[in-house]
Amino acid sequence: MSALSVVMHDGVAVVTFDLPGEPVNKFSKAVVADFVDVFDRVERDAAVKGAVLISGKPDTFIAGADIDQFLEFRSAADATVESAEGHKLMSRLEAGRVPWVAAIHGACLGGGLEAALACAYRIAGDSPKTVLALPEVQLGLIPGAGGTQRLPRTVGLQAALDMILTGKNVRAKKALQTGLVDEMVHPNILREVAIRRARELGAGTLARRRERHAGVKGALLENNPVGRAVVFRQAREMTMKKSRGHYPALLAALEAVAAGYRGSAADGFATEARLFGEMAFTPVSRQLIFLFYATTSLKKDTGANGNAPLFAPPVPIDKIGILGTGFMGAGIAAVSAMQGVSVRFKDTKHAAVGKGIGAVRDVLRERLKKKQITKQQFADQVSLVSGTVEYTGFGNIPLLIEAVFEDLAVKHAVVKEAEAVLPPGAIFATNTSTIPIHRVAEASHDPSRVVGMHFFSPVHKMPLLEVIVTPRTAPDVVATTVAFGRKLGKTVIVVNDAPGFYVNRILAPYINEAGKLLDEGARIEAIDRAMLDYGFPVGPVTLLDEVGLDVAGKSGAIMASAFGDRLQPSATLGKVLAAGRLGRKGKKGFYLYDESGKKGGVDESVYAVTPAGSKRIEVSAAEIQERLSLAMVNEAVRCVEEGILRAPRDGDIGAVFGIGFPPFRGGPLRVVDTIGAAELVRRLEALNAKYPGRFVPAKLLREMAKTNATFYPRTGKPV
Repeated sequence: MSALSVVMHDGVAVVTFDLPGEPVNKFSKAVVADFVDVFDRVERDAAVKGAVLISGKPDTFIAGADIDQFLEFRSAADATVESAEGHKLMSRLEAGRVPWVAAIHGACLGGGLEAALACAYRIAGDSPKTVLALPEVQLGLIPGAGGTQRLPRTVGLQAALDMILTGKNVRAKKALQTGLVDEMVHPNILREVAIRRARELGAGTLARRRERHAGVKGALLENNPVGRAVVFRQAREMTMKKSRGHYPALLAALEAVAAGYRGSAADGFATEARLFGEMAFTPVSRQLIFLFYATTSLKKDTGANGNAPLFAPPVPIDKIGILGTGFMGAGIAAVSAMQGVSVRFKDTKHAAVGKGIGAVRDVLRERLKKKQITKQQFADQVSLVSGTVEYTGFGNIPLLIEAVFEDLAVKHAVVKEAEAVLPPGAIFATNTSTIPIHRVAEASHDPSRVVGMHFFSPVHKMPLLEVIVTPRTAPDVVATTVAFGRKLGKTVIVVNDAPGFYVNRILAPYINEAGKLLDEGARIEAIDRAMLDYGFPVGPVTLLDEVGLDVAGKSGAIMASAFGDRLQPSATLGKVLAAGRLGRKGKKGFYLYDESGKKGGVDESVYAVTPAGSKRIEVSAAEIQERLSLAMVNEAVRCVEEGILRAPRDGDIGAVFGIGFPPFRGGPLRVVDTIGAAELVRRLEALNAKYPGRFVPAKLLREMAKTNATFYPRTGKPV
């Protein structure tokens, strides 16, 4: 069955792309063959004066290429050939007898945008669902169907580099402003207007070749070789600063764009094809494509226990209660309001409630300032949040999220109070980051309705939600909680209840090892710099300051109590905390902070309270990286071994999205497969000989080493 259907409208061929059996349109070899067939028919039919490309999907124009076909490449040359074939297809769109109009509603991504760029005219539907992007760098690739060549000619060099190097979405209004699209109309008249424009193009009353990006900011700088050299140099410097050289596709994209300016059009396209091929076979691309598959797979996971005899579907949640109006509670309220969920806040004092609502307004105002929402949307979202110091309004709340102080007695008290007013069957979710969920559930009259929802700070920016279940948590509670988390736009993993759950469990040995290095006399900046170079977004010592040394100390004590000497916090952390240093929030920690909380350099005076004193030693970046990273990797393997994780996939996603484990490494369990279990056991044993007790290889890792086993298939789809 063809993915394309053609209907004639008075000389205009309306070609509808509706891929059978798929939620979105995407390019595959079969789809390309369908397009070639349609092009042949349209070009041969003299009655066709213009053509419209439109989607039959409700929310997607074209999502890009079918990633599955990338797994079929056997060499860089294969990928280069595939890119060259894409160039041929887009050239037919661009240079054929019949002018094409792209009628864009919904996501127009990757190859979809490259197809639109090849059309003579582009119209976008005025809808929040309409976004345009070239996200290939997020897969370790570069655009391979002409994007690095056509986009700069359409929107200008600087705007094109911004899109290509970030992969970020551009909404319809911004696309119109930059010249990425020629027109924006209401979705209800998109088809009608597109047909009219195709007819005008065919008749010559609308120019097929129009001046692009005239007047675009930076155009004068870009219109001469010296100016372009400045733009490329600045882009390269910024790229290296942000990526630290870990993402080769970024530099390859710059090279491909530059080739389009240096030589002929043919040279530009040939360079793009060659570099696309090279990037398709980098280890970085393989790991990022793995994460794509992993997150796609996770979206289909209901979270319910597959062994449950009865599975109740998730209950739709359109209103929630939140206990605690502090930083976390306000963040949860804000992301809920963003999705149209009504929020009832409760705290013990009116001032705290008012402060919490004010914090919600601040988060939403930031979105308004960035023009992510309109003034009306801002007002609507703010109006969804109300507050109380009693439990009024909680009698019809299906989901209550507790975000009160990290004290078991306090949590037990609010469980009892809340259950007295909540409706039967309501879910009680605790946002604790340290206390085991089964301990919180001890105060409940129905522990099957208690679940953990571990959000990460700041809630409106951090993508992960860790849902923690106990053996008594009901399957419908899990399914409902997972579905609600996804409604909030979160990447959700489900883990079994245990001290530290998963994310904090693997973070503990990583942070502790950084502390042990400080005990030994390593310099703060050396530790942070080494792990930034490894690929983490912030260094471990900076992270301690950001989280708060008091919070880290409490979490560390819980982990030490549960796991003994292996996860015993460093002496440095205890001494620095005892000296009254709380980190950024106290304007005093391992680093200096100004009155606004902006971080400065290392506070050299902190060394005086550490075990090593002011005497510092030099430790190589390689040693720092190995000790910290392998401590985390080994702990992740233990979490699989102990059944805390239901699947390796969840462990890798949790690490990448929860604590910024380097995406280009795939995750801690992907590291096991990359290095090999046997080699990891050897490295851990060598470390354990030097630092007894902290690097004992996980039992599962030893077993994998004996059989040369891996967490993921060696060929085919990685998940």
